[in-house]
Amino acid sequence: MPACTLYEVARHAGVSLATASRVLNGSSRRPGDAISERVRASAAELGYIANAQAQGLAKKNSGMLGLILHDISDPYFSTIARGVQESVQDQRKVVLLASTGGGPASERSAVAAFAARRADAIVIAGTRTDTPQSAGENELLLTELRRYKANGGKVAVIGQPVVGSVPDDGFHTVPVPNRQLSLQLAADLAGAGHRRFLILAGPEGLATSDDRVSGFQDGLIQAGLEPAEVRRSRFNRDGGYDAAVMLARELSAGTAPFPAGTGGGPAVCVFAASDVMAIGAIAGLREHGLRIPEDVAVAGFDDIETLRDFTPALTTAQLPLSNLGREAVSRVLSEEAPKVPFVAEGHIILRRSTESS
Repeated sequence: MPACTLYEVARHAGVSLATASRVLNGSSRRPGDAISERVRASAAELGYIANAQAQGLAKKNSGMLGLILHDISDPYFSTIARGVQESVQDQRKVVLLASTGGGPASERSAVAAFAARRADAIVIAGTRTDTPQSAGENELLLTELRRYKANGGKVAVIGQPVVGSVPDDGFHTVPVPNRQLSLQLAADLAGAGHRRFLILAGPEGLATSDDRVSGFQDGLIQAGLEPAEVRRSRFNRDGGYDAAVMLARELSAGTAPFPAGTGGGPAVCVFAASDVMAIGAIAGLREHGLRIPEDVAVAGFDDIETLRDFTPALTTAQLPLSNLGREAVSRVLSEEAPKVPFVAEGHIILRRSTESS
């Protein structure tokens, strides 16, 4: 059965096509209540479904917000998405989601798709990749975002600014205190008695991971300790697992770049640059017979909700992830420019996974 058209609704209600469009597509120029009610009654009787794109043109907004995430399966990003969704519901808008897997090329494709659908705003929650190999794609992403902004769209970026962007671009940035919290985490772990450290990080050039590594190293230096060795892998659970398996084999063979633990303490404290990496690392260590924290201490970053059911309880840096999403929506959908910069409040939580005795 063919779909009912707007023309059929207008004929059934005895009004012009333009009048029916004004009533059903949300134009500010609406006819009187009696005529509007007659048009809506005809639409209901005939089973008419309004055209969202036509409504967007009539209202000069689409009622849609585009959300670009690195990986929706990662609790870090899904928690940010929840904050975005909760804020958007209050404003009667719909979220369009793109989970890109990271990288400026896939983000650019998502921006173009959202722009073509006239999304009112776009929120990007991913980690910037800044390497010579990605320079061309970063430039194309920036060009796509500038084109979207020039056509009336609004943009918010959670984390680091878009590579190459300047204040005049008008993109809202919701910063994440990755470096500051990592520095504090290193200081707290050193204060708890740890002296030997190993860092598991994502690929070099991945801004979130690099910021956390840099902050942690500075924290160690300020505590009077030597910088830790950094081992890079995929910035996910499997990357943490693979790096930990290599460490477990070195400890078993006696070839690890640090002496075995003394006095019953852990041989080393591993800082994984994200909680999901830490979870993978603990799995890899356990499979090789190592205990957490008796043999190896492990700390993460983010305090994702998954940790509520994880044993041993993981030491980590807590971020207000849902609030990051809410703040991004607030900034892109507000009629007025924000008067004060957003400051995310995070803190360190020392738990069982790094106890030294």
